[in-house]
Amino acid sequence: MSNTNGNPQPITPENPPTPCAEESPDLTAAAAAQYVDRSQALPAGPPVTIAIIGAGQRGKVYAEFALANPHLCKVVAVAEPRKRTRELMVEAHLVPEAQVFKSWEDLLAASSACLAQTGKRIADAVVVAVQDNLHAAIVTAFAEQQYHILCEKPLATTPEECIRIHDAVKKSDKVFGIGHVLRYSPYNRAIADIIRSGELGKPINIVHIEPVGHYHFAHSYVRGDWAREKDSSFSLMTKSCHDIDILGFYLSPSTPVRVSSFGSLTHFRKSEKPVAAGPATRCMECPIRDSCPYSAKRIYLDPVTIGERGWPASTLTDGPPDIESVTEVLQTGPYGKCVYESDNDVVDHQVVNLEYSTGATCSFTMVAFTEQICNRSTRIHFTHGELIGDMKTFTTTNFTTLETKQHAPLQEGGGHGGGDLGLMRAFVHAVREGRQDVLGVTVDEVLRSHMTVFAAEKSRKEGKVISCQGYEEEIRRGMEAV
Repeated sequence: MSNTNGNPQPITPENPPTPCAEESPDLTAAAAAQYVDRSQALPAGPPVTIAIIGAGQRGKVYAEFALANPHLCKVVAVAEPRKRTRELMVEAHLVPEAQVFKSWEDLLAASSACLAQTGKRIADAVVVAVQDNLHAAIVTAFAEQQYHILCEKPLATTPEECIRIHDAVKKSDKVFGIGHVLRYSPYNRAIADIIRSGELGKPINIVHIEPVGHYHFAHSYVRGDWAREKDSSFSLMTKSCHDIDILGFYLSPSTPVRVSSFGSLTHFRKSEKPVAAGPATRCMECPIRDSCPYSAKRIYLDPVTIGERGWPASTLTDGPPDIESVTEVLQTGPYGKCVYESDNDVVDHQVVNLEYSTGATCSFTMVAFTEQICNRSTRIHFTHGELIGDMKTFTTTNFTTLETKQHAPLQEGGGHGGGDLGLMRAFVHAVREGRQDVLGVTVDEVLRSHMTVFAAEKSRKEGKVISCQGYEEEIRRGMEAV
């Protein structure tokens, strides 16, 4: 959303919101063909059967792999409380009526009955794509029934729940994947290859930035499901846990040793409300609704008015949004509230500093106030070179040869630079072979990256440097005491 001079343009009916880089549009025919072509290397056999728990934005994204690759993967069951959202998933995947459930508890009960009567599970695997605070209960329940599991990030909303999931999954000895999708994009795989090759020497320092996007942050972290820590978790966990993970992926097998962090909720609070907004508490009644960059009318209703029904308006309603349904939501629900009058409490900017076991250091910034939406930028400084990337392409400079190269990894389509469907491809492959290593990550590593995020937040709140290993040990001691 920039003009020819590179300056941000306001959201208007003629200039609707840019789709978030993390919210995958429907897979294009060309992208689907690429996935089919690349999937030929996967082992032969019947399609992996999957039950989708949560048919919203993320559940739909993961299920798209089955539509593009029906010979590899098939959605055979759906659990979703919203009627129209559930129906759309069922229609897309032709799920039989007996395999459609209104809640994950109903699916679990049916699975228990199926196991008791036939000794078989409803599906080979489950995809857990529900609200974050439900992950622990669902993952541990299905791990106990010996399902392979793919869980959307974050793993859980408390360190204790993360540890319980870790322990339950290890006990089940089944394949476990986490929605740290950045690991699976061609872009990040190519960067990892450069690092592992050693051609630029040892990695010494990484500077990594996530520009959340000003109206994306307002949508998700001021008005949305992740606005309050008590309802979900803190924003570093809900938004950026896979950024902390990708740093660990780059520097593996090195592990994080110490962490410090700073940040706050600076702008989205009542003290920052424009005087011109007056006493209005909802955007539809606000005198600056057509000029405020965070106006719900501009972000949701104006695009729908001209036929733009994708993200973020698509997340507001049960089924495709239209003028009437969006207007009702804005007049009555949290998505129509003034961002300066909302009850949000998560930080809108944060920095994290990490030291790794090799002595390498990392600096990560998450910031709401950007035109770019989730298009991360990364600089990696090596002993003998440098890498600069923008989530699509990257440049390497070799100090020894004085050679600079441009790298343009394959653009596969989908969210996170192809990482969403890359994760599903790896998960299906891993389930087919019954091998955790196919996913390229262990359950221990999944837990470690989450514990690092919790340690960073502890540092932010307490104003001190935190030992990463010591933090997990402290949590486990507390659990044992209880």
